[in-house]
Amino acid sequence: MKFTLKDYQTDAVREALANLRKARKDWHGDAYRSAFSLTAVTGAGKTVMAAAVFEALFHGDDEFDFDADPGAVVIWFSDDPALNEQTRFRLMEASDRLNHTDLVPVENTFNRDRFEPKKVYFLNTQKLGKNSLLVRGFDAEEVEIKNNARLLDLRPDLRAFTIWDTIQNTIEDPALTLYLVLDEAHRGLGNPTVAERNAKGTIVQRLINGASGVPSIPVVWGISATVERFNEAMKVAIKRTSLPNVLVDSAKVQESGLIKDTILLDIPDDVGDFDTVLVRRATDKLKASTDAWHEYAKQQEDSHTVVPLMVLQVPNTPDPDDIGRALDTIHQQWPELPSGCVAHVLADHTTQQYGNRNVPYISPERVEDALWVRVLIAKDAISTGWDCPRAEVMVSFRAASDRTHITQLLGRMVRSPLARRIPGNERLNAVDCLLPRFNKKTVDDVVQALMKGDDTLPPSGGRILVNPIEMRPNPAASAIIWEKFEGLPSQTRPQRGAKPAKRLTALAHELASDGILPDGGKLAHKALHEALEKFQETEKVKIEAKRKAVLTVDGKTVVADLKGKKKSFNDFWEDADMAVIDDAYRRAARIFSPDISRTYTDFLAYKVASPDEADEFETALIEGRVSIAALGLMTEVQAYFDAEANMLARAWLAKYSGQIKKLTDDRKEAYRQITEMSRDPQDVDLVKPEAKFEPTEAREKGQDIKLPTYSNHLLCDENGDYPAELNDWEAEVLETESKRDGFRFWYRNPQQAGQSSLGIAYLDGDEFKIVRPDFIFFALGGDGEVVADVVDPHGLQYEDALPKLKGLALYAESHVGAFRRMESVARVKAKDKLRRLDLKSADVRSAIAAATDAKSLFAGRWASDYE
Repeated sequence: MKFTLKDYQTDAVREALANLRKARKDWHGDAYRSAFSLTAVTGAGKTVMAAAVFEALFHGDDEFDFDADPGAVVIWFSDDPALNEQTRFRLMEASDRLNHTDLVPVENTFNRDRFEPKKVYFLNTQKLGKNSLLVRGFDAEEVEIKNNARLLDLRPDLRAFTIWDTIQNTIEDPALTLYLVLDEAHRGLGNPTVAERNAKGTIVQRLINGASGVPSIPVVWGISATVERFNEAMKVAIKRTSLPNVLVDSAKVQESGLIKDTILLDIPDDVGDFDTVLVRRATDKLKASTDAWHEYAKQQEDSHTVVPLMVLQVPNTPDPDDIGRALDTIHQQWPELPSGCVAHVLADHTTQQYGNRNVPYISPERVEDALWVRVLIAKDAISTGWDCPRAEVMVSFRAASDRTHITQLLGRMVRSPLARRIPGNERLNAVDCLLPRFNKKTVDDVVQALMKGDDTLPPSGGRILVNPIEMRPNPAASAIIWEKFEGLPSQTRPQRGAKPAKRLTALAHELASDGILPDGGKLAHKALHEALEKFQETEKVKIEAKRKAVLTVDGKTVVADLKGKKKSFNDFWEDADMAVIDDAYRRAARIFSPDISRTYTDFLAYKVASPDEADEFETALIEGRVSIAALGLMTEVQAYFDAEANMLARAWLAKYSGQIKKLTDDRKEAYRQITEMSRDPQDVDLVKPEAKFEPTEAREKGQDIKLPTYSNHLLCDENGDYPAELNDWEAEVLETESKRDGFRFWYRNPQQAGQSSLGIAYLDGDEFKIVRPDFIFFALGGDGEVVADVVDPHGLQYEDALPKLKGLALYAESHVGAFRRMESVARVKAKDKLRRLDLKSADVRSAIAAATDAKSLFAGRWASDYE
């Protein structure tokens, strides 16, 4: 893979491959047909995950412990040829093991008796339609009539095989395994429109269930953000076994930064026609976004600048003059905008006239790279299947009743343009949607749809704010306060499948590429070779025994005495051949990584032989592979090896942290991802927030209530105020802390993922999660230095109250010097005083570690009144 998979992507690929392994075994063993789905929110990188799966399926993968299927054939099916082309390009972009010749668009000229193995064939609804050249000569009813009447089957256009013949022959070939991947799998399945029922629905059902002599495809894999319809269809599919579905946690996707953190909804304060007003406002937002991205690129000294665009979403039957007036308003508001910067993606693929402007058509998959497009006119053509990360502003002229179309289109605009979060700048991590034909009541429906999702839209993982205002750093906060803030240690979520050696070599590569540690890769390999040499020397006797085990195949021969009706077992030993040695080596290589195993084999060979002596050197290489295979049989070697790799990675991250901090955000992000590649929580610094959006109103019982504002927050509006919706506990904590001697500022710790939110890892069952304490307070200590206090009002009614408390305690123990105070606060009974647990107390932490519930801790002797 050209990209390093996120942890959730790695988990999803591993689960998908496990399903495909079982599906293949079931098909070739018992002729069982299987199906499963992959569900992930828009922007999670479904195509990247698919690329990793196809690489392993065609070529095998040691990291996933997956052997290649030499007869694997994949059909990638969607309802749009242009979407297929976009997917094909992205697969090539993501994979370094899939050649362009492995990704085959099935054109009308395609004519083969069966598909070739180790290839992905792209098919779409239209190519299997009744009038397509690919299916001429194949009609379901005609086939049945011909079979009964034994009529000759004549193919037109000198075509020897229809696509259905190709599919059938591939399925029936015992050397091949046909896998069907349904992209946007919810479309055409379950409650389809009449058009879908007559087109894709029928075709998809024919592929899944078989028809007219063509057998059903053995393995079906549905991919979508919303696969409920697909899953329901598989339950009633003919003779098909459901495998465990793969579900990607949307919270982990949000943490990754691949999707934007915030959706901003702008609506008019009163009911009426506000098209022109909000179009002007949208234009201002587009200009501000353009300037912000330009400034960011300049600051980062990056030649690549994100060029944002605005989407004008129009009704199904738009008035051309209305669109023309909107375009005139845009150009009047921003005269510098080029006149030829508008395009459309409407069903009519011809140039359209709106007012006095001619607007050309552009295919949706080209919009992202066509930087001349700054305003895009759309209905719903890009609301399903298309991603357009640089679409940062949308104005919808849809009526309030069309909220589904609006939410679907917003779902395509949430991908981050740089595939990463911009540290501390919510303006660049947000998408704006302006709804001139909505009022505050109907916009609630959009918010609910985005937050909860439905059968056509996944829930949004970020914040959805209505008419918010932008907060900036409080000018009264000194540089010393912010320096203290940025030095506070936040934690990453551990990754279960993290491999320390892979983390070390990735770190070495990045350090070398940035000129921080020249020859970093060689140094990393050398250090790990030395570690393995030390282990071999220490465990010499045991390893020699393991070498003999590798070189010898033992077994038993059964001797049957037919006359005496007895049988006996005779042991035998045979020298292992290269296949056995290679198999043992490959198993060991999964412990040390294939790359380290290869270079260590060379290292061992060079110690005893010269490459100039070919036969001697070849023998030395074999001996090296045997040594690695023997090491792999030592049960204690993995823990030892991983510890050595982790120790060096931590040392390098600490040693070069100062130089890493001076790099651009893009390069720092690479190191942040490497830091996260650990089975244990890792510390990362906070980033000063430069821009953050906050709501100014809350909706209660259908009424809009103005939020109270507070002073001395690290972020504020132009008046120095910060709006916040605090519950009773939080309000009491803020009031109490603000009255303490030395108090200067407070920070409402964001509950969403981001580099400006203090996160602390905790173990809930067998899964690590992140808790984000509510408040950080900054004060002047007795010696005049700035100190930080964490105070977290801790709800006791939740099942994870105790796991969170234990995580906070472990964090406090390992970060004693980072904070003056760390306290968890709760009210045991409704009218009781707030109680506090001092997490910096070793006795309190011991009590938390031994506790079986959180409530008893706050009610008992380990807590004191909070005052």
